[in-house]
Amino acid sequence: MAKVKADASRALPLAGFHGGSSTVRLEAAPPVERISLRASADDVPALSRALGLDLPMKPKTSATAKGRMALWLGPDEWLVIDDGKGGLMQAAASSGVTHSAADVSHRNTAILVSGPGAVRAINAGCPQDLSLAAFPVGACSRTVLAKVEIVLLRTGEDAFRVEVWRSFSDYAFGLLAEGAQDAAL
Repeated sequence: MAKVKADASRALPLAGFHGGSSTVRLEAAPPVERISLRASADDVPALSRALGLDLPMKPKTSATAKGRMALWLGPDEWLVIDDGKGGLMQAAASSGVTHSAADVSHRNTAILVSGPGAVRAINAGCPQDLSLAAFPVGACSRTVLAKVEIVLLRTGEDAFRVEVWRSFSDYAFGLLAEGAQDAAL
């Protein structure tokens, strides 16, 4: 009888992917912990304390503190990302208030898009106005990239984080790669 080694780790959906052009860099973001968080406005202060960052309360805004990011997705909904120590589910549970938190760490992956052609590459499939005036650094939104729902975060003047469901990540990366080539023309 052959020995079977049990390994619960998942393969990263974009492992080994890289691309871009002379004006755009595309890379798979490292794995992080993510939760989809829902709560009423009355419970936001307690959740903010428990998570260690102020959950944003205005459309298109995000907050960052101590390796964590919270992206406003709706009046009672956030995507919270931790790139360090983790423990998001435990932190939310310790808040002592009513909320819904679901670990979506393995559902999502992220593509980092940077460079002077980043806006053009993303706009190849995303109709949103990504000018700095309309979408400043720190802005985020749930939007579309061609046929795929994404969560888009502007991390710098020429840098974005594209959160996408892992099942659509190949498609999204390919579309961004084509947009990057077009942005270099």
